[in-house]
Amino acid sequence: MIKNWKALSSLLSAAMLALALAGCGNAATKEGTSSSQQPAQEQAQEQTQTDLKTQYPLTVTDATGESFTFEKAPTKIVSVSPAETESLFALGLDNEIIGVSDYDDYPEAAKTKAKMGGINKPNEESVIAADADIVFGGISLSEDAVKKLRDMGITIFKTDPKSIDDVMNNIETFGKITDHQEQAQKLIAQMKQDVTDVTEAVKAVKPEEKKKVYIEFSPGWTVGKGEFMDELINVAGGINVAADKESWYQINEENVIASNPDVILYANDVVEDSKTLDQIIKARSGWDQITAVKNNAVIGLDANLLSRPGPRVTQGLKDVAKAIYPDLFK
Repeated sequence: MIKNWKALSSLLSAAMLALALAGCGNAATKEGTSSSQQPAQEQAQEQTQTDLKTQYPLTVTDATGESFTFEKAPTKIVSVSPAETESLFALGLDNEIIGVSDYDDYPEAAKTKAKMGGINKPNEESVIAADADIVFGGISLSEDAVKKLRDMGITIFKTDPKSIDDVMNNIETFGKITDHQEQAQKLIAQMKQDVTDVTEAVKAVKPEEKKKVYIEFSPGWTVGKGEFMDELINVAGGINVAADKESWYQINEENVIASNPDVILYANDVVEDSKTLDQIIKARSGWDQITAVKNNAVIGLDANLLSRPGPRVTQGLKDVAKAIYPDLFK
């Protein structure tokens, strides 16, 4: 599938958030104390606060169809996916997170956590030794790895987000599992606002004026329809020239030339044989005739924002939109 996770650590850094749980602990639920004498506004506020407290036991299902019942909120959490790690930290779970994947680098606090190996195949010994209540796996965690870890008695909650909505739904699920629903709702509200800001900014772009976009996150790899990165282009008002195929795939250079994209986006942290990804792209035979190259519309974006289906995915959406239609985002 995808070669360079660092370029995507982000992406295959993902669109459902995965939470794996085994033997989780119960968070205290505060009972409302409203009375008939309290003002209606106070009662409504108190009810909302009560609604945002998780009622255990809680049963949820992950992207593999596996069901998990939590008797209480987990107190020891491991994440082997950069996107899921970002989501968990954004929910305020720094103290509960005891291990992350080797590629987890955001937020800064993630760098201080114990390393649990790769995102495709975690280090089994490290994961077992962590004795976590729950292990979160993302879109890059292989089915074989999930099965093997589960066979070893480890609770793996896997996600597979395909859209921005999937990412937000995962965050909502994480909030419920960990009894951090209030934090989850605030985060989701901000993400929805980001989407609204972009859609409002590009809504005046007529169908015939939409720009054709090609995106490359790792040398020779792009994304087709059915994945969240394709959705970023569409929501930003662009047309993904690689959408004639599904999922992540290796490109046919002649097809890209023929599609003649107006804008080329690439992950700006990729280096191969001492060459940056934009240098690799521009050096390809015949690509100097592509409109994007001729007009110097080959634009690098933060790889993590571009390819991680986590809480910053809507920041990535804004960057994609600005790159495609800079005049609309001054």
